[in-house]
Amino acid sequence: MPYYDDIADRSRTPALRFVTRIHRMRMLGTLLCAVPIASVLHETGAPGWTWAALLFNALVWPHIAWLLARRARDPAAVEYRSLVVDAAAGGVWIAVMGVNLLPSAVLLTVLSADRFAAGGWRLLSRALPAMLAGFALVWLLLGQPFAPDTSLRTVLACLPLMFVYQFALSVVTWRLGRTIARQNRELERATRTDAASDLPNRRHFDARAAHAFKLYQRSGRQAALLLIDIDQFKTTNDRYGHGMGDVVVRRVGDVLRDIATGDDVPARFGGDEFALLLTSADRELAISIAERVRIGVSGLTFEAEPGMACTVSVGLAETRSGHTTLADWIRDADAALYRAKAAGRDRVEIG
Repeated sequence: MPYYDDIADRSRTPALRFVTRIHRMRMLGTLLCAVPIASVLHETGAPGWTWAALLFNALVWPHIAWLLARRARDPAAVEYRSLVVDAAAGGVWIAVMGVNLLPSAVLLTVLSADRFAAGGWRLLSRALPAMLAGFALVWLLLGQPFAPDTSLRTVLACLPLMFVYQFALSVVTWRLGRTIARQNRELERATRTDAASDLPNRRHFDARAAHAFKLYQRSGRQAALLLIDIDQFKTTNDRYGHGMGDVVVRRVGDVLRDIATGDDVPARFGGDEFALLLTSADRELAISIAERVRIGVSGLTFEAEPGMACTVSVGLAETRSGHTTLADWIRDADAALYRAKAAGRDRVEIG
């Protein structure tokens, strides 16, 4: 079915982003690596085939690797293999240069750091043997050339690779770090947020309520808890549909969000039940806020259903000496909420 293709495409997206990122770095890296290699080839009077191979490696290979990965069923796996091929090519060029000291050392360092940045120890453990194999094979075929002395011109040719590429790699790493940090923040928010109301969920509320309760036990700082239940919510769903029920949940959440100030925590407990933690409120202030919640919800209008009304029942409980645990505090608020509903709804009761 078509939606299976859509799922597959979305699963490929991160891998394709990885392939694109590596493609950009490969284009830059192969060009910068070609500069000191070309300097050594010119100084040693290298044959034409080596120049053709260098041009292919610097200008053609990056695009071939990109196309192979883009067309593969598993782009990341193909890209990792291409990174190993890059390492093997680096070993070949070290052999062709006769182990010219500075460019060889820079190539080894850049290729190793780049492989580790892309795939950690696992990729590096594959890349280094490939580099050694490429070097040993070509070095033996060429008669074991050894010319370690580096001219001033080649030293200068190494500088762009040493500084420009390493800076570019640092920029990529920094951007990835920022992306991961942002994703972690989004994930943390998602795990603590109720999607329907865009309010904190029960997990987050419990953690904040526990903190407020401990603060009360240590310092006597008064706090209050409102438990709020949408009246006749099942009837609303049955009469107007669950879509309208979702609208009601969101609008009630908006009321709580608008009323909450400072460190107050509005939250959705689930279903038709909400909570509002007043982290610093005496009895009079808590009652006033509870009434504002009740009046705010009762004043809601719904364009899709102009005749529909919405009310809430509110149970209020302050922290007091009789509470030995957070559960005691919540139980008092819940009992007050039950009384509010039993007394006819659309009212505030105090526990």
